[in-house]
Amino acid sequence: MGVLPEQRVSVITIGVSDLDGMIRFYTDVLGFEDRGVKNEVAFFNAGGLVIGLWDEKKLAADAGVAADRAGAFKGFALAYNARSADEVDEIFGRLESAGVRIPKPPHKAYWGGYSGYFADPEGNAWEVAHNPFWPIDEAGRVSVPLAKEQ
Repeated sequence: MGVLPEQRVSVITIGVSDLDGMIRFYTDVLGFEDRGVKNEVAFFNAGGLVIGLWDEKKLAADAGVAADRAGAFKGFALAYNARSADEVDEIFGRLESAGVRIPKPPHKAYWGGYSGYFADPEGNAWEVAHNPFWPIDEAGRVSVPLAKEQ
């Protein structure tokens, strides 16, 4: 039995330097529903979990860690699982039209799916992937089947 009574992620908070610009990107480009700013944190509904955007220095202080972003890679990637490879291409077409930076265009992935990466205005990595091995229910919830031993 784990420490958490339920295994789920509820909120992902991203440290940002330009809150207003990032709110515009997440609403106008990605289409997330802006739920407003409370106590300096912008919130968005994201299909059963919440994305928060908060000043990176304040987030680091709240977590008790140094606000050090020395490298370009932040050590994490957010992801959107699409229902098909065509949907991945459609999403990247829209991102490209919106002038979004695409460091890795969609391609057949080594693991048997199809994916690509884009970056939000502050360089946070987002993957858009079609994983034919992970079912997506009607509500958009992804589930990972039990791995089979080989």
